[in-house]
Amino acid sequence: MLDNLLKLLGTPRDGALLRFGIANEYAHLQNWTEAEAHLRAALSMQKDYSAAWKLLGKVLAAAGKEREALAVYQEGITVAQAKGDIQAVKEMTVFARRLQKSLGETN
Repeated sequence: MLDNLLKLLGTPRDGALLRFGIANEYAHLQNWTEAEAHLRAALSMQKDYSAAWKLLGKVLAAAGKEREALAVYQEGITVAQAKGDIQAVKEMTVFARRLQKSLGETN
């Protein structure tokens, strides 16, 4: 599956959705570096992609970058709120609170 998606890079089908799909596959393989790179590419193509913000936060947290993940969730929440994506707001809020708790922060 991943190989088929990678073949589409640089073609007319290359876009935020493709990058998200590739990142998701890398996340399943626990290749956090590649997952992060493709999620950042997806977000550069489509800033309001709520699912990409959420997955990027998860990937960063899994990679041990908790503070960066928290910042991504906070930005993702703002983006999702502006878009009216209530479910993404709820999910990222829960993930952000968990990170804040594990980092010893309150907010």
